[in-house]
Amino acid sequence: MSASPVELPRGFSSYVTNIGIKDSSDDFTVVAADSTVAAAGGFTRSRFAGPSVLVSRKHVAAHRARAGVVISKNANVATGDEGLANALEVARGVADRLGCSPYDVLIASTGVIGRQYPMDRVRDGLAALPAVLPGRSAADVARGIMTTDTVPKIAESTAGAARVVGVAKGVGMIEPDMATLITMVFTDAAIDGPRLDAMWRRVIDRTFNCVSVDTDTSTSDTAIVMASGAAGAVDHGALETALHEVALSLTKQVARDGEGAETLIEVRVDQARDAEQAKTVAKSIVNSPLVKTAIHGADPNWGRVAMAVGKCSQYTDIDQEKVVIRFGSQEVYPSPVDGGGLARLAEYMKGDDVLIHVSLKTGNSDATVWGCDLTDGYVRINADYTT
Repeated sequence: MSASPVELPRGFSSYVTNIGIKDSSDDFTVVAADSTVAAAGGFTRSRFAGPSVLVSRKHVAAHRARAGVVISKNANVATGDEGLANALEVARGVADRLGCSPYDVLIASTGVIGRQYPMDRVRDGLAALPAVLPGRSAADVARGIMTTDTVPKIAESTAGAARVVGVAKGVGMIEPDMATLITMVFTDAAIDGPRLDAMWRRVIDRTFNCVSVDTDTSTSDTAIVMASGAAGAVDHGALETALHEVALSLTKQVARDGEGAETLIEVRVDQARDAEQAKTVAKSIVNSPLVKTAIHGADPNWGRVAMAVGKCSQYTDIDQEKVVIRFGSQEVYPSPVDGGGLARLAEYMKGDDVLIHVSLKTGNSDATVWGCDLTDGYVRINADYTT
């Protein structure tokens, strides 16, 4: 993994600007391939999915795309027929400027729900879009899609001669049920669309679907991947590994930058009956407000973890007498911890990263999820979000 500055892979270019959606920060981002390329996408399962999700889900069904456009600071959700028409107009506008079919344009939106795009400004922005996009900076793309993020989120890896570069935004309303937030990943590896789609779904399930900030699934979750093919064919196993590395880095960056967050929480559940049980229990722990506040207060109160495991009552094979709970590498249940041990754990929990490790003793499967602590900063940010 490399820190920014990072360039987009070969075969991609970008354009990032401000068109006045909400304030003076960048809010209009387009990344385009030199031609129509293999693509795949994952989207929210929310019953309030926004027009951008509906349009992109339909357009990427053929596993191909030419460009992705993101309008930030306006979600265009719960906006009815007018909102859908506006999303389609954005796709057509980008397609007209690039000289491609509107069906080859994917769109994502993020921000306040229930507000129409300011279409006069959007149309001016579309009219100013260059036919040949001038940018190559992944950092610019990452900044252009931010809303309440405090830092841009970028990751890269390699697979043979190919590069994989990804950006993401998201710090709140994060409990993905497919992918997460807004994520765009680009590679210059050559791969066919259906194979890329299957690979991307596997990666999503082990990364973006394993992050949670506040248990709330967004209406706009979008994760797209595009492959230009400019680097030629690479080993598919190596490519999937690189995609996973990028997605995992972005997942952790999202959790670490959760609204008001001060601590990254990693929850590892192993010796579970199956992967579903492991992930369900892990999510129960990382999503618990009591666990989150204990982490924030550096309080090694393992009883809250036991509570979170125990409320997964659908799993009758979980036996409290067999479960093992650890903070970091220190077992806290069933083996008791003395006063000195608790003091050392409290110091450990003051760090930037805290691991909670639970062994269920119901089988041989495991899962790891990521989240963050719950602070008064989260409350303040979301109490004032629309004002």
